[in-house]
Amino acid sequence: MEARIARIESDVAHLRTDVADIKTDVRSLRDKVDDLGVRLDAKIHDLGVRLDAKIDDVSGRLNAKIDDVAGRLDAKIDAVSLRLDSKIDALASRTEARFDALANSIATAKVWALLLYITLATATFGTMARAFGWL
Repeated sequence: MEARIARIESDVAHLRTDVADIKTDVRSLRDKVDDLGVRLDAKIHDLGVRLDAKIDDVSGRLNAKIDDVAGRLDAKIDAVSLRLDSKIDALASRTEARFDALANSIATAKVWALLLYITLATATFGTMARAFGWL
């Protein structure tokens, strides 16, 4: 029995040394992982800073281009607006002139129609007076 206990004690001592080696390896791996995490955090931070700088640069250039395009579009819109305003004013004055001419024509036609009516009434009464012997 003592031989078995001695063998078990030997195996337990061997297991202890193996566990101690495993602990050492795990500590070494933990240190390496911690170091790797720190380096990755630093790289990610540097990458974030560089990306922020690039994004700010691109954003500034795009804003400048957008402002330039907006200024040119405003100028073109103003030019088109002026041309349209002048065309609308010219059309309005021509239309107003035509309405004035039409109003004058209608006034002339009214005078002409009144004179024609008076002439027709005079001729009718004159014919009736001659026919009835009043004249």
